Amino acid sequence: YLLDTNAPTSPVNCCRGQSNIPKREDYLEWPEYFMAVAFLSAQRSKDPSSQVGACIVNQENKIVGIGYNGIVYVLTLIDLQYSIICLKEVVYLSDKYHDTPEMTASRRLLSMAKIEYRQFKPKRTEIVIDFSSINFSGALNGATK
Repeated sequence: YLLDTNAPTSPVNCCRGQSNIPKREDYLEWPEYFMAVAFLSAQRSKDPSSQVGACIVNQENKIVGIGYNGIVYVLTLIDLQYSIICLKEVVYLSDKYHDTPEMTASRRLLSMAKIEYRQFKPKRTEIVIDFSSINFSGALNGATK
């Protein structure tokens, strides 16, 4: 997932006065949640060899964009003249192509732009989405390991 430092923010507090309700113990922490959203988004990719997802998050832990790899469209410089990208950090799950020239170049570009990057180390190996759990009493049940 990516942290976008330029995304608009709006404070919302939906749970005022509910501090006596005990919170679930097995909830997803922010980094796991954002990586899971990126991973789920990657499932939309039709690329047979590589499925990549992205989740862009602002400083308030709000998702401001998601996406996945697909058909690359060629843009001219005129199309990009007003594009501004302000990223603070890139967090990635897999580093299996670490030693390829493309990844070496990517790390160099990120470093030159002073954009931090790090590998995500998940606390669990699996997050299961069980659509049928909505039909059971109680909270949504998502199995995690």
